[in-house]
Amino acid sequence: MGKKVRIGVTRDLFDDEGKFIIPGPGLKLLDKIPNVEYEAFAEFLPEATAEQIRDFDMVIALRPRWTRRTVMGNTRLLAIHRTGVGYDMVDVAAMTDANVMLCITPKAVRRPMATAIITFILGLSMRLLTKDRLAREGRWADKAQYHGYGLVGKTLGSIGVGNIGREMFVLAKPLGMKHIAYDPYVTPESVGELDVELVNMDRVLAESDFLTINCPLNEGTRHLLGEKELASMKETTFLINTARGPIVDEGALIRALRQGWIRGAGIDAFEQEPTQPENPLLKMDNVIVTPHALGWTDQMFIGQMDEIVEQVRQIVNGEHPGSLVNQEVWDRPAFQAKLEKLRA
Repeated sequence: MGKKVRIGVTRDLFDDEGKFIIPGPGLKLLDKIPNVEYEAFAEFLPEATAEQIRDFDMVIALRPRWTRRTVMGNTRLLAIHRTGVGYDMVDVAAMTDANVMLCITPKAVRRPMATAIITFILGLSMRLLTKDRLAREGRWADKAQYHGYGLVGKTLGSIGVGNIGREMFVLAKPLGMKHIAYDPYVTPESVGELDVELVNMDRVLAESDFLTINCPLNEGTRHLLGEKELASMKETTFLINTARGPIVDEGALIRALRQGWIRGAGIDAFEQEPTQPENPLLKMDNVIVTPHALGWTDQMFIGQMDEIVEQVRQIVNGEHPGSLVNQEVWDRPAFQAKLEKLRA
């Protein structure tokens, strides 16, 4: 291979001083792959543009949207490597039509995000923020009024038993809870080792003491939980959303928390991000909120770069990359022609 393989990196992966935000060796890992060079986008734009991607064979991205306009007329780009597992910001059909692969990093995200869910479960059940405030305000005499809620024998439910949902149940096993889940895409046999009972949507809503959301955002899951669904839950239930905000109707959730349809919530994902300062969820004592970053750990980001660098290495060598979302791209003649041109 004679010519350089050029990789673009979206600007949101750098701080205001131009420092790469991912800890560890970061982009320097790409230096170990022969004939690869990388360059940061000049600016961050909410939607990646055709001009930004024009001179690159691959792009490492976090926040920008990828639309049909982004890849219109582009005959060079081979792959988008998105940090994370959600790809609702990417028009996958448009990428496929343009013969562009979309790769994600599920291995790196699995444990940190599952740990984030467990953090919410423990924080909510122990009323952690309330007790923190009692101590800071010197209200030690009030502590008997704020007992936590034990977990043994309670029901942990999940909407989705994929990459993160499975790991959550593994981590939760020592807590002594009953595990149930709704996921129309998995079989009882595939979750047998997890000791999870697959149930219908009505049961996971009605029986869960902690209901966690572990499904992707798409047109089928947008506002999957609305007023009807929240009203069918137990008054003692905690809802935990670390997936995508629009899966839950936020207005209905606010009503549910105000009116006591459910006990509380752990929210890492909002319908609008950043959420507005006047959002009532930010002012509720029975809610823990985080800025869609609870699972962001040094290990997660280092793992993402390891996964992306391996994907780049595979593509440069003409190998099928791991964690490819739109698998059908690989066998398209037009894509294979681009790949051969890259390796010429």
